[in-house]
Amino acid sequence: MSGDLGPRVAVSAALKFTAMFADVDVLLVGDEQQLLALASKKIPAKKLSQNRITIIHAADVITMDEDPLVALRHKQNSSMWCAIDAVKNNRADACVSAGNTGALLAISKYLLKTFPGIERPAICKAMPTEAHTAYLLDLGANIHCSAEQLHQFALMGSVLASSPAMKPRVGLLNIGKEDTKGTDVIQAAQTLLRNDERLHYSGFVEANDIFSSDVDVIVCDGFHGNIALKSIEGTARFIAKKIQRGFTKNWFNKFLGFIMLPLLNQWRTELDPSMYNGASFLGLQKTVVKSHGNANKKAFLQALMVAREQIIQNVPARIQQQFSSI
Repeated sequence: MSGDLGPRVAVSAALKFTAMFADVDVLLVGDEQQLLALASKKIPAKKLSQNRITIIHAADVITMDEDPLVALRHKQNSSMWCAIDAVKNNRADACVSAGNTGALLAISKYLLKTFPGIERPAICKAMPTEAHTAYLLDLGANIHCSAEQLHQFALMGSVLASSPAMKPRVGLLNIGKEDTKGTDVIQAAQTLLRNDERLHYSGFVEANDIFSSDVDVIVCDGFHGNIALKSIEGTARFIAKKIQRGFTKNWFNKFLGFIMLPLLNQWRTELDPSMYNGASFLGLQKTVVKSHGNANKKAFLQALMVAREQIIQNVPARIQQQFSSI
């Protein structure tokens, strides 16, 4: 019910999601009348169940600017709480929300808990690189982190990025690649990562190498991760606007834009931010995915697909196994 654009985006994406994948059912949690009215614009109410859509009524809403602790203490009837509780009670396998990030994290940690050996969940997101996709974590859940927590993030990210064909390369975000660079926490974290045989540690990574394909997992605390992510998003919007304005400046530039249109469309598809929407709360015992607050239908659909993939890949159980294999 929350998010910058309200429930219409989630409802529209959910209908598309069930149409695309026959192996999913969706529980829409929120104000029943609003959700039914939105869904009925595309599917008659009596046919929602045939399209594997179920509406669960929740009387309250956690606003985007609400204090997470207030929400945790007083919003047990909210759509967010009820959705996470459905996951806790095995009525759902995952929760996807575009709502208040702090509240989503606090309620998820309270209801779903973390695995033994994991002190805090980390927000993890896929990033496009020159040759593949890399995972960046933490992106804002934990402002201050110990070396041990950064080590835990590395193990969780390694599980998410792993495949039968390779052992993911893990890098530690730092202000330089030299071994002497970084804070005491970064130095201590590097020692832990180097000495853990479960990890393929590649060394320090600078911010200008995030897209280089040199590593598959980039670990940092939530403060620097969030700044890095917001800087990337802002730079992408800036470049897109400069390109658009440049090709409409005069008739010659318009002609060049027409000639380059196939290449520009290819870049737009490859770098479309909506294709990378959906950040995972790694470390929880069940799957929770955070969609960007202003996600459109295409972006929210991608977040749903991230949740489905993590269920199929059994990511929480694999993380638990990673932490038990000491």
